[in-house]
Amino acid sequence: MMAPWKIFSVLLVLLVILYFIMLSFDQMHMLQKMIAKTEPIHRLQKLRQKQLREMCDTIKKDWSYSIDDLSDGELANLIYDDKHHIIYCYVPKVACTNWKRLLYALRYGLSSDQDLVLISRRDAHDSKALRFLKDINKTEAKAKLKHYKKFLFVRDPFVRLVSAFRDKIQKYGKSFFERYIFLILNRYGNLSYTVETKEHAIASGVSPTFHNFVQYLIDPKTRKPFDEHWRPMYQLCHPCLIQYDFIGHQETLQEDTNQLLKILELEKWKFPPANQNVTAQDSMFNWFKPVLMEERRKLYELYEMDFKLFGYSKPVELLDG
Repeated sequence: MMAPWKIFSVLLVLLVILYFIMLSFDQMHMLQKMIAKTEPIHRLQKLRQKQLREMCDTIKKDWSYSIDDLSDGELANLIYDDKHHIIYCYVPKVACTNWKRLLYALRYGLSSDQDLVLISRRDAHDSKALRFLKDINKTEAKAKLKHYKKFLFVRDPFVRLVSAFRDKIQKYGKSFFERYIFLILNRYGNLSYTVETKEHAIASGVSPTFHNFVQYLIDPKTRKPFDEHWRPMYQLCHPCLIQYDFIGHQETLQEDTNQLLKILELEKWKFPPANQNVTAQDSMFNWFKPVLMEERRKLYELYEMDFKLFGYSKPVELLDG
């Protein structure tokens, strides 16, 4: 008969083995959950790229130009980082401040423990703080475009437009008054007098409406290209000329960002959460209510390429009245 202490020892060994077996099962289950969670995101990314390539193939029949044909100004939104071999095309009103903060931190060797929000908006948007393709010769730019990982983030075109209106037209500064508000108010505001200065506009209690902004955009007399905050996204990033490795969407910002940081081997960085004051998709009808149906359709024509290239559905509820 086996001694009690031997029985106890055997039972202890069996319990330890069982523990590690269960631990392995738990780890396996966790791994399966992680794969299950990331797989739909991976498939979604492939779908976005496939849809973009198919649309570009259709468009290129009437669109025969190359990277060599782009001016320096048309490369102004492409930021590169040599150490990490990445190129980011920033689109204003699509989380670009936080992505610029990250590239700023990478360029200046900040620790991944750094809270990116502590990098000021002024520093993040300082054109001298980051490296842009427009500032190097075309041969070098083409080499980087060929070999670096390239990404951009996009957004529903009409939602982005409303966000730009809220941020830049409703909350305008002196510079934007002189460049845009003066013209919008005096041309489309139906005022019985001319608004001369920002101070005059504030004292008079007048400001452009979203309808006025739309009128400005669809007016053939309006100078193009538009300001980058409301310029069509495809004109900023040239997705039919540049083969992007990753296309993120504002609507799935957190999931897309987490996946991209892993791809770029930057997962140690904590990306700031989205702005809580973000423009909501379901508020579009209220914004467009004062806009005439004919004006809405003309506006859609201006941004139709963005809708089609980046997989956004045509907003029929706003266009079919």
